[in-house]
Amino acid sequence: MARDTEKEPGRLKTMWSIFKMTREHDKLALPLMLLAFFGPIIVVTVLAIVFRQDVLFLILWIVSGVLIGLMLMMMTLTWRAEKIAFAQIEGRPGAVGSVLKSGLRGNWTTSEMPVGVNPKTQDAVYRAVGKPGVVLIAEGPQQRVARILSEEQRKVKRIVPNVPIHVIEIGPDSPLELRKLTKTMRRLKRTLARAEVMAVSNRLTSLGQSSLPIPKGIDPRRVRPGRPR
Repeated sequence: MARDTEKEPGRLKTMWSIFKMTREHDKLALPLMLLAFFGPIIVVTVLAIVFRQDVLFLILWIVSGVLIGLMLMMMTLTWRAEKIAFAQIEGRPGAVGSVLKSGLRGNWTTSEMPVGVNPKTQDAVYRAVGKPGVVLIAEGPQQRVARILSEEQRKVKRIVPNVPIHVIEIGPDSPLELRKLTKTMRRLKRTLARAEVMAVSNRLTSLGQSSLPIPKGIDPRRVRPGRPR
């Protein structure tokens, strides 16, 4: 059997590609990375000289500064690269789905595909289920997406009437930036346990699929919002 000689790019090659892309679109990226790297080295070197310790102590301080500088430089690269990535997709149809798929971790169930969409305007509503309850994310101008959002709210209330519903709007007239979406969702008050999250998610998945059985275990209709966890 022929062996597949294609290999995934290494971490260094991947980071180099990210750096080139970031530097191409962000002129401040390189100066900020250099500042993040050399700043700690200069600071610890000055401190070591001021305290006038022996040579070994000075070397240890400089090594520590280099390690801290490398860490801060990588954090700066990640920060600037993410900023560019969000800027490139913000305002495009499907941007919310991409963020939910790649940036939402933990006890959340969601999908890259919207649960409601207007094929003419490409406005959409996405749904995520987590410990805060059900989160509906509207993508598009508020007036245009209002009807789709109301329909999805009615569907959710009909299937899981006692589960909290949170609405988040992402669009040209919304103050919330796309890059802050997942952080906003994580800050919502938690009211469901892990088993209840799965039960609610399974129940909502059956929307429009009446042939599916009701999930076993906790009945989502009996979930009580506001219980401390």
